[in-house]
Amino acid sequence: MARKKANYPLLEGLEITTLAAEGKAMGRWNDQVVFVPMTVPGDVVDVQIRVKRRRFMEGYVVRYVRKSPLRAEPFCEHFGVCGGCKWQNLPYEEQLRFKTEQVREQLTRIGKIELPEIAPCLASARTQYYRNKLEFTFADRRFLTYEEIASGVELDAAPAAGFHIPGMFDKVLDIRKCWLQNEPSNAIRLETKRFCLEHGYTFHNARTHEGLMRNLIVRTASTGEVMAIVVFGADDRARIEALLDHLAERFPEITSLFYVVNEKWNDSTGDLDPVLYRGKDHIVERMEGLQFKVGPKSFYQTNSEQAYELYKVARDFAALEPDDVLYDLYTGTGTIANFCAARCRRVVGIEYVPEAIADAKINSALNGIANTAFYAGDMKKVLDDGFVAANGRPDVVILDPPRAGVDQPVIDVILRAAPQRIVYVSCNPATQARDLALLDGAYRVVAVQPVDMFPHTHHVENVVKLERR
Repeated sequence: MARKKANYPLLEGLEITTLAAEGKAMGRWNDQVVFVPMTVPGDVVDVQIRVKRRRFMEGYVVRYVRKSPLRAEPFCEHFGVCGGCKWQNLPYEEQLRFKTEQVREQLTRIGKIELPEIAPCLASARTQYYRNKLEFTFADRRFLTYEEIASGVELDAAPAAGFHIPGMFDKVLDIRKCWLQNEPSNAIRLETKRFCLEHGYTFHNARTHEGLMRNLIVRTASTGEVMAIVVFGADDRARIEALLDHLAERFPEITSLFYVVNEKWNDSTGDLDPVLYRGKDHIVERMEGLQFKVGPKSFYQTNSEQAYELYKVARDFAALEPDDVLYDLYTGTGTIANFCAARCRRVVGIEYVPEAIADAKINSALNGIANTAFYAGDMKKVLDDGFVAANGRPDVVILDPPRAGVDQPVIDVILRAAPQRIVYVSCNPATQARDLALLDGAYRVVAVQPVDMFPHTHHVENVVKLERR
C-alpha cells in the first residue's frame, strides 16, 4: 500500500531572521525553527513546508511578501536550480561577515576554549571565475525545472552537459554559462556537446548505465595552461579519437588532453588511469616563484590566488626559524611543505595518498628544494613515537586534515612530541573546534584567521595558531 502523502502546512508571512548552516537561511514559526533555502535575512515569505520534524521544519518559497534590502541580484541564470553558488543573492560583505560569525560560533560552542579576537574573514580577490578545476556531467535527458513543467508547454528533454541537481544522482542541469571558471572552460563544454550531438554520440544514463559520454574535467592554471579530460563509458576508439582530434584542433590552447574509459556504475575515476592523448602529461601552477606540477589526478587548491593568501597566513603563523624542523601533516601534494621549506632546516610531510606524495617529491625536485622528506600512508600508522625519533622532534606542526578532522592517536603523538607551535588549517570549523579542545590542556589559541576560498557558498577555511603553554 502506498504511503499517504503528508499534509504539510503553508506558512504565510514568515520573516527570515538569520543565515544558517549549509547555505540556508531561517526564521521562527511558533517557536519552531524553519529553514528556507535561497532566502536572506529580512525577507518575508510564504513558505510551503516539505519536511516537518519535532524540532524544525524545512520548506520552499511560494511567494515573496517583502524582499530584504540586503538582497543582491544573482548574476547567474542557473541560480536557484544549480546546486552551487547559493549565496549569490547575498552581498559579498555579508557573506564574509557570516563566515566570520560561523567560525566564532563553532569554536565557542563546540570547542569551549578561550579564544583571542577572531580576525575578519579574508576576502577572495575574485568572486567570479576563481576556480581552476570543474567537472561536468553528461546525461541523456536534461533536468526540467519545476517552472518548465508547470508551464504546460511541451518541452524536449534534450541531452545535458552540466552539473548534478543536489540530492539527485541521475538528474543533470544543462549549463549554458558557468561563472566559476575562466574560458575556455565554457567553450570546451559547449563545443563537446555540440560535436557529440551532431555526430550521433550517445549520452550517459545513470539508471540504465548506457551511453558513451560521461564526464568532462577542465583544469586551468595561472600560467595559462589548460588540461581537458574526457570520460567515456566505453572504449569506442573511433569516436574517442574523432572527438579528441576535434577538440585539439578547435582549442589549440589545450596543453594537456586526456581521456578515461569508465565502465563502472559510479562516476569516480580515481582508480582508473587517464590516457594522455596529446600534449604534456601535466600543467604547471606558479606561486611566489615556485612551480607546482599538476597532473590529471593531482590535488591542488581550486582557488589558486586565494590558496596563496591561505598559505601565507599558515606560514606567518608558523613563525619558522632557520633551525626549525617542520612537520606538514596531511601534506597532499606538498604545496605548504615546499612553500615553507626555505624558512626552516627540514620539512617532513605525511599524506595518505601515494600519488600525492609522488607529486610532492616531484615538486621539491622541480624547485631545487633539498630539505623535504615525504612519506605515504595512514597518518595513524605512520606518525608514531618511533617516526618522531627517526625524523627529529618537530618545532612546528602544520595540520591540514580532511573534513573529518584529526584522529585521536595523531593528536596524542603530537602532544608527546610537544612542538612549540601548531598551525591548524581546516575546511570544517566544527571538527577543528573539537580537536582544539583536545589540544587545549597543553596549547592555547593565540590567533584565528578565517579565509574565504569559495565565494557565494557557505564554505569557509579557518587557520588557527596555537602556542605551547
